[in-house]
Amino acid sequence: MRRALAVLAAVPLILFAAACGESDSGATGGGNASAGVKVTGNVGAKPTVTFPTGSPASKSSYEVVSEGTGPAVKSGDKVIVNLTVYNWDGKANAFQGSSYDTKTPETIGVDQQLPEVLQEGFTKVKHGGRLLAVMAADPAAQQTQQQTEATPTKVFVLDVVGAPPAALKAATGKETGETLKGVKVVNPGGDKAPTLTTKTKDKPGKKLVVKTLIEGTGAKVTAANTLTVHYTGKIWGTDKEFDSSWGKSEPASFPLGNVIQGWQQGLAGVPVGSRVVMSIPPDLGYGAQEQQGIPANSTLVFVVDILAAY
Repeated sequence: MRRALAVLAAVPLILFAAACGESDSGATGGGNASAGVKVTGNVGAKPTVTFPTGSPASKSSYEVVSEGTGPAVKSGDKVIVNLTVYNWDGKANAFQGSSYDTKTPETIGVDQQLPEVLQEGFTKVKHGGRLLAVMAADPAAQQTQQQTEATPTKVFVLDVVGAPPAALKAATGKETGETLKGVKVVNPGGDKAPTLTTKTKDKPGKKLVVKTLIEGTGAKVTAANTLTVHYTGKIWGTDKEFDSSWGKSEPASFPLGNVIQGWQQGLAGVPVGSRVVMSIPPDLGYGAQEQQGIPANSTLVFVVDILAAY
């Protein structure tokens, strides 16, 4: 999903790309846990970060800036967080972005996909808490980057907003009988994945087409929502599948504002619990830019179950 739909913004991409490194555990106010980095400001607002002089830390660490008063975060949880990120190079210490500016908190799973320092650090805070993480690049990995600039140490300030709502397992509601000409969707019922077929001689439309196959009864999606969805994506006319969440261990979660325009326009206003099929013309997808597994100027077809919106 991350590759095909670019559902994650630059900030979380930085997070997942950062090297794990060795971690130093830290407690609230722990001295060397923060490596001299200071964070000020109230939780719930964009923090101010100041850096010590000299070279950046070469070892990953974390510090609990504010523990929070809500439920404790446990391994395996999903949490909604506001992130603020800096590159710490000991010179410019450049600001990389903040979800407080974009007003799109991110949903993160506290699991083995996270660097170890974040896995451990998250379990030391509660909802409403603030975590500072210093993530240094693996020295061995940097040695292999011949004639390239070393990956800078990264600094994250993560405010735990809460937890996402429980998501449906699949679309629920009444089948509408709507169809999309040239495309076939089989709804097997229950929690099973729908079958999408896009092998057709019919020409795709030049405009976005959205058909509701199952109409849910939940709240309507807004442009500001983060969604949890199951989906399958294929290319019009070839029946070539380029991405799907159904074969993975869990559905995808992402801010609606971070995906392609076809999704933003096609899913806004659709009730939670619905299953829709969308034909997305190139200008609302990837246009003339070839993506991995997606030729340039492709019309994309998605069947999407909206499982939660928050």
